[in-house]
Amino acid sequence: MAEDVTQETWLRAVACWRKSGLPENPLAWLKTVARNLLLNFFRRAPLLSLEFLPSDWERNLSENGDGWDSRGAAVLLSRGLARMREGQAHLLEAFHLEGRSVRDIAKEMGISERAVEGRLRRARAKLRRKLEPMVRSEGGRS
Repeated sequence: MAEDVTQETWLRAVACWRKSGLPENPLAWLKTVARNLLLNFFRRAPLLSLEFLPSDWERNLSENGDGWDSRGAAVLLSRGLARMREGQAHLLEAFHLEGRSVRDIAKEMGISERAVEGRLRRARAKLRRKLEPMVRSEGGRS
Protein backbone atom coordinates (compact mmCIF):
# COMPACT_ATOMS: atom_id res chain seq x y z
CA MET A 1 0.00 0.00 0.00
CA ALA A 2 2.84 2.40 0.84
CA GLU A 3 4.33 1.90 -2.61
CA ASP A 4 0.96 2.50 -4.27
CA VAL A 5 0.36 5.70 -2.31
CA THR A 6 3.87 6.94 -3.07
CA GLN A 7 3.50 6.19 -6.76
CA GLU A 8 0.06 7.78 -7.01
CA THR A 9 1.28 10.86 -5.15
CA TRP A 10 4.16 11.34 -7.58
CA LEU A 11 1.94 10.75 -10.60
CA ARG A 12 -0.45 13.42 -9.36
CA ALA A 13 2.43 15.78 -8.66
CA VAL A 14 3.82 15.39 -12.17
CA ALA A 15 0.42 15.93 -13.78
CA CYS A 16 -0.58 18.87 -11.60
CA TRP A 17 2.79 20.59 -11.52
CA ARG A 18 3.07 20.43 -15.31
CA LYS A 19 -0.17 22.36 -15.62
CA SER A 20 0.03 24.70 -12.64
CA GLY A 21 3.72 24.91 -11.91
CA LEU A 22 5.54 24.05 -8.70
CA PRO A 23 3.51 24.91 -5.58
CA GLU A 24 4.90 27.29 -2.99
CA ASN A 25 5.61 24.42 -0.60
CA PRO A 26 6.08 21.19 -2.61
CA LEU A 27 6.71 19.00 0.44
CA ALA A 28 3.49 20.12 2.11
CA TRP A 29 1.63 19.52 -1.16
CA LEU A 30 3.03 15.97 -1.42
CA LYS A 31 2.23 15.20 2.23
CA THR A 32 -1.35 16.44 1.82
CA VAL A 33 -1.93 14.37 -1.31
CA ALA A 34 -0.42 11.24 0.28
CA ARG A 35 -2.46 11.72 3.46
CA ASN A 36 -5.67 12.16 1.48
CA LEU A 37 -4.94 9.02 -0.55
CA LEU A 38 -4.43 7.06 2.67
CA LEU A 39 -7.60 8.48 4.21
CA ASN A 40 -9.57 7.50 1.13
CA PHE A 41 -8.16 3.99 1.31
CA PHE A 42 -9.07 3.56 4.99
CA ARG A 43 -12.54 5.03 4.50
CA ARG A 44 -13.31 2.46 1.79
CA ALA A 45 -11.56 -0.51 3.40
CA PRO A 46 -13.64 -3.03 5.33
CA LEU A 47 -12.90 -3.41 9.01
CA LEU A 48 -10.07 -5.80 9.77
CA SER A 49 -10.23 -8.60 12.25
CA LEU A 50 -8.85 -7.02 15.37
CA GLU A 51 -7.93 -10.18 17.26
CA PHE A 52 -4.26 -9.21 17.02
CA LEU A 53 -4.77 -6.07 19.11
CA PRO A 54 -3.11 -6.04 22.51
CA SER A 55 -5.52 -6.48 25.39
CA ASP A 56 -4.45 -3.09 26.73
CA TRP A 57 -5.19 -1.13 23.53
CA GLU A 58 -7.11 1.50 25.49
CA ARG A 59 -3.95 2.43 27.38
CA ASN A 60 -2.65 3.79 24.10
CA LEU A 61 -5.45 6.34 24.09
CA SER A 62 -4.35 7.80 27.40
CA GLU A 63 -3.23 11.36 27.78
CA ASN A 64 0.42 10.52 28.42
CA GLY A 65 1.47 10.97 24.80
CA ASP A 66 3.10 7.54 24.50
CA GLY A 67 3.51 6.22 20.99
CA TRP A 68 1.82 3.18 19.55
CA ASP A 69 3.75 0.05 20.38
CA SER A 70 1.98 -2.54 18.27
CA ARG A 71 1.20 -2.84 14.60
CA GLY A 72 -2.40 -3.77 15.38
CA ALA A 73 -2.93 -0.67 17.47
CA ALA A 74 -1.45 1.43 14.66
CA VAL A 75 -3.88 -0.08 12.14
CA LEU A 76 -6.78 0.54 14.50
CA LEU A 77 -5.63 4.11 15.07
CA SER A 78 -5.34 4.75 11.32
CA ARG A 79 -8.87 3.52 10.78
CA GLY A 80 -10.23 5.62 13.60
CA LEU A 81 -8.42 8.77 12.49
CA ALA A 82 -9.69 8.32 8.94
CA ARG A 83 -13.23 8.52 10.30
CA MET A 84 -12.66 11.78 12.20
CA ARG A 85 -12.77 15.41 11.14
CA GLU A 86 -9.48 16.47 9.63
CA GLY A 87 -8.65 19.06 12.29
CA GLN A 88 -9.11 16.64 15.16
CA ALA A 89 -7.14 13.93 13.37
CA HIS A 90 -4.26 16.35 12.65
CA LEU A 91 -4.19 17.42 16.30
CA LEU A 92 -3.96 13.82 17.56
CA GLU A 93 -1.32 13.00 14.94
CA ALA A 94 0.78 16.03 15.89
CA PHE A 95 0.73 15.26 19.60
CA HIS A 96 0.74 11.45 19.77
CA LEU A 97 2.45 10.37 16.56
CA GLU A 98 4.82 13.24 15.83
CA GLY A 99 5.56 13.81 19.52
CA ARG A 100 5.04 17.56 19.33
CA SER A 101 4.46 19.48 22.54
CA VAL A 102 1.24 21.22 23.49
CA ARG A 103 3.21 24.47 23.50
CA ASP A 104 4.39 23.99 19.88
CA ILE A 105 0.94 23.03 18.68
CA ALA A 106 -0.63 26.02 20.43
CA LYS A 107 1.90 28.37 18.87
CA GLU A 108 1.29 26.95 15.40
CA MET A 109 -2.49 27.12 15.78
CA GLY A 110 -2.44 30.56 17.37
CA ILE A 111 -4.41 29.46 20.42
CA SER A 112 -3.63 28.95 24.10
CA GLU A 113 -2.04 25.79 25.47
CA ARG A 114 -5.15 25.27 27.56
CA ALA A 115 -7.29 25.34 24.42
CA VAL A 116 -5.04 22.73 22.79
CA GLU A 117 -5.33 20.51 25.87
CA GLY A 118 -9.13 20.79 25.75
CA ARG A 119 -9.21 19.99 22.04
CA LEU A 120 -6.91 17.01 22.59
CA ARG A 121 -9.15 15.72 25.37
CA ARG A 122 -12.25 16.00 23.17
CA ALA A 123 -10.47 14.49 20.16
CA ARG A 124 -9.28 11.52 22.27
CA ALA A 125 -12.81 10.97 23.55
CA LYS A 126 -14.19 11.06 20.03
CA LEU A 127 -11.52 8.67 18.79
CA ARG A 128 -12.27 6.31 21.66
CA ARG A 129 -15.99 6.37 20.73
CA LYS A 130 -15.09 5.54 17.13
CA LEU A 131 -12.71 2.72 18.09
CA GLU A 132 -14.80 0.98 20.73
CA PRO A 133 -17.41 -0.43 18.31
CA MET A 134 -14.63 -1.73 16.06
CA VAL A 135 -12.98 -3.57 18.91
CA ARG A 136 -16.22 -4.73 20.50
CA SER A 137 -17.54 -6.07 17.18
CA GLU A 138 -14.48 -8.29 16.87
CA GLY A 139 -14.71 -9.63 20.42
CA GLY A 140 -11.86 -7.47 21.68
CA ARG A 141 -11.68 -5.66 24.96
CA SER A 142 -13.79 -2.53 25.30
